[in-house]
Amino acid sequence: MNREGRDHGGGIDAACQRFGGARSEWLDLSTGINPVPYPLPRLSDDLWTSLPDQAAFARLIAAARKFWDVPAGAGVVISPGLSSVIACLPDILAGDRIHIPGPTYNEYAAAFDRAGWKQSADADTMIAVHPNNPDGRYWARAALAGLRQVVIDESFLDLDPDRGLIDLASRHGHLILKSFGKFWGLAGLRLGFAIGDPALCRKLSGRLGPWQVSGPALEIGRVALEDTPWAGETRQRLRRDGARLTDMMRTLPLARIGGTDLFHLYQGNGAAQIHTTLAEHHIWTRIFPYAPDWIRLGLPGDQEAWDRLEKALDQVS
Repeated sequence: MNREGRDHGGGIDAACQRFGGARSEWLDLSTGINPVPYPLPRLSDDLWTSLPDQAAFARLIAAARKFWDVPAGAGVVISPGLSSVIACLPDILAGDRIHIPGPTYNEYAAAFDRAGWKQSADADTMIAVHPNNPDGRYWARAALAGLRQVVIDESFLDLDPDRGLIDLASRHGHLILKSFGKFWGLAGLRLGFAIGDPALCRKLSGRLGPWQVSGPALEIGRVALEDTPWAGETRQRLRRDGARLTDMMRTLPLARIGGTDLFHLYQGNGAAQIHTTLAEHHIWTRIFPYAPDWIRLGLPGDQEAWDRLEKALDQVS
């Protein structure tokens, strides 16, 4: 759950130590990762035994440009997940003051604090997580106007692509970040994308170095991005499952205060106790040290998982 003292979802090992049970016995609802991942394609043996060539990178970049309708003038950088991009941002952006409206994904503040940047609400460089994690809030274009540098994290935007801001990627000082792990449910693949100002993309690429992503990840990412029918069907399923979770939670003394189709954020005085009760049934949810009356749940992945959650919630209500 914690990395260098920072709070995140996951952390089943720590949950096992506190509440017992083997890792395989736990249902992890603490993250916003699609629990029904993209089906892995068959891979040729040479993807495992050879360094990836430039053609493999080019094929994935072409698929990314088409899937996200990337403006022709924008650069695209493939990364081993977005954490590596976030860690590089203080080095590739100009200045030493930044606005990171919170609460939001805490790796941004950690990266800029570590680099000695000062956080200030009137800075002309800003991080906008769109939709925001954990409350699902979308940013209005007007709120991003007039800034010199903007990083827009669209990790969860593939749930609702019509609300995307990818057209801003053609502007100087702008970067749009895309995560492959959330919507496609393959977080362990470690694949991400930075799209935007070519000068910033060149700096980022130089810091990531050559062969920054494995051959298997390049191929799986390409196949998945080209499979637009799967993306459309998945959005519909996640919308249905999100509504199902909403109905299931109605009996609890909690109010839904935000989220997306992949995670729901609730508020109530009993949030911490509900988290503990579910953990005693080996169901892991997300609570927040800065908001003790918040609890966040992701989606179960199959009928057995839904049944487990429903049975455990009956013990709460």
